[in-house]
Amino acid sequence: MYSLCLDCGATNVRAMVVDKQGIIVGKASQPNATLPGEENPEFHVWDADRIFRQLSECAVKALEGLNAEQVTAVTITTFGVDGALVDDAGNLLYPVISWKCPRTAEVMKNIGKYISQEELNRISGVGAFAFNTIYKLVWLRENRPELLEKAHAWLFISNLLAYKLTSIMATDRTMAGTSQLTDLETGDFSEFILNRLGLSRGLFPPIVDAGETIGLLTPEAADAMNLPALAGIPVISAGHDTQFAIFGSGADKNQPVLSSGTWEILMARSAQARLAREDYEDGATAEFDAESGLLNPGLQWLGSGIIEWVKAACFHGESYDTMDAEAAAVPPGCDGVTMVPDFLASGDRKGSINGLVLGRTRGHIYRAAMEALTWRLKSRLRRLESVGGFKSEFLILVGGGARNRVWTQMRADILRIPVKVSEVSESTVLGASMFAFAGAGVYSTPEQARAAFGITYRTYMPGSQEAAYEKFNQ
Repeated sequence: MYSLCLDCGATNVRAMVVDKQGIIVGKASQPNATLPGEENPEFHVWDADRIFRQLSECAVKALEGLNAEQVTAVTITTFGVDGALVDDAGNLLYPVISWKCPRTAEVMKNIGKYISQEELNRISGVGAFAFNTIYKLVWLRENRPELLEKAHAWLFISNLLAYKLTSIMATDRTMAGTSQLTDLETGDFSEFILNRLGLSRGLFPPIVDAGETIGLLTPEAADAMNLPALAGIPVISAGHDTQFAIFGSGADKNQPVLSSGTWEILMARSAQARLAREDYEDGATAEFDAESGLLNPGLQWLGSGIIEWVKAACFHGESYDTMDAEAAAVPPGCDGVTMVPDFLASGDRKGSINGLVLGRTRGHIYRAAMEALTWRLKSRLRRLESVGGFKSEFLILVGGGARNRVWTQMRADILRIPVKVSEVSESTVLGASMFAFAGAGVYSTPEQARAAFGITYRTYMPGSQEAAYEKFNQ
């Protein structure tokens, strides 16, 4: 038996076939990219029809050599917040505005004319990020109000794709939870927020939980995908990729997970998310977990993007093995070299490298970058524990940054807890597949599917440099 997971990412769209033991038996991918908006070449939009066509082509290739009749469920996972207004036949009234689009930055600055940012944070739990769904809808209201008058529904991008498969309009709960339009307490869209914006609750189709069946794949959709054998199988709700990466990592409740890539995303599965103003100012947010009733408090900051800058500026194309060897030769504290890892162009804070004197090397700079990011992780983990009401026994680490052994050991030493590196290379796809198999009845629960998949880890314990780092504890 197989699950077919359609994974729409910002740089690649992919299809993966997963068997019921969690083994990926087929996969294919194609590059993805935004298009410029018609009004302004600086705008970014997604071509939903092209994405569906690419996913279909990937699905055909991923199933080559396999018996398509063994596919028991299809599921879709995507990036959050993005979607579009559609008419009653599911036709887009306006292209999907990408989270990369700058048009919503000014909307966020002026959202106070509708509702205060403090009220938005308090009700939705979601931090103020200019790419949130709320600012796209306000932009449409202010610039294309006639489209809202015509609109039958707002569909998040995962649900746009699901509609093409099933002809049924629905809202994945994990997608709704990224929008800044929902109520953290009720788990539904906030009537208060919607009323302030002049939006109707009827604009959003019924919410479906992860693992619920949205509908059956229609014969027309199966033919359009060139996979007629898939007609009639259930399309299972998944949604926002972050939630399924957390679940697919093996994380239980109150176990923090760090997804380490260009951005570091630290989240946990928790029964609570008590966020105060200072938490939001520090970049905290809370989303709906894949399991109904749980929340995902979290924080994010620029991570490996800084490491990549150091590589380009100081190592000129040399391998990460060379970089790691030079960093490993530098003692904790980097002989006084420190970094402020605020390298984003926006905001008042700026990055810097301090303590450089003759005799310091590029290895010092590289290690200082890893140390600065790890101290930031430690402070953010403390905040996450406070917001989520738990104490970390260990950290689960996934993503490209988990492959750096020097950095991973540094995390264990500075955090003073074990760091468990997931040996699952595709935690998002596997997490979504766990819910797909449960929704199709292959397993009774996603947890049972996860147990059958057998998630394993490589564990880094606090080591010989733990005591040295304790002297620098911030």
